[in-house]
Amino acid sequence: MTPEKLIQAARKIVGQFELSHADFSAGKVGAALLSAKGNMYTGINIELACGIGFCAEHSAIAEMLKNRETQIDMIVATNNKSIIPPCGRCRELMFQVNRNNMNTKIYLAGGHYMTLAELLPNPWEPSL
Repeated sequence: MTPEKLIQAARKIVGQFELSHADFSAGKVGAALLSAKGNMYTGINIELACGIGFCAEHSAIAEMLKNRETQIDMIVATNNKSIIPPCGRCRELMFQVNRNNMNTKIYLAGGHYMTLAELLPNPWEPSL
């Protein structure tokens, strides 16, 4: 699968809509990922009060986990204008779901990508 197909899949599900309050919404950002097994999963963000919403990457990863997969080959997130790099929380999630995700290709604006290892040089490690 090409990065362009992932970008198209992410953009296809973008479409912000209001939830129970004018300040709450979903769908402003869409994400698509390709698992190491070759399956594509998508998700949208949710913006709510008190930080209880989540990013589109989290939603796509949850879809992947429902299918008992943990390794991501490549991922992209986009709004209706541009590609958006994952936040720190999303980067940590990818690492903590599967350490091999440090090799995940994360697509950025301009047709470039970086690996998770490049974007997350010092991942959090639980103390044992």
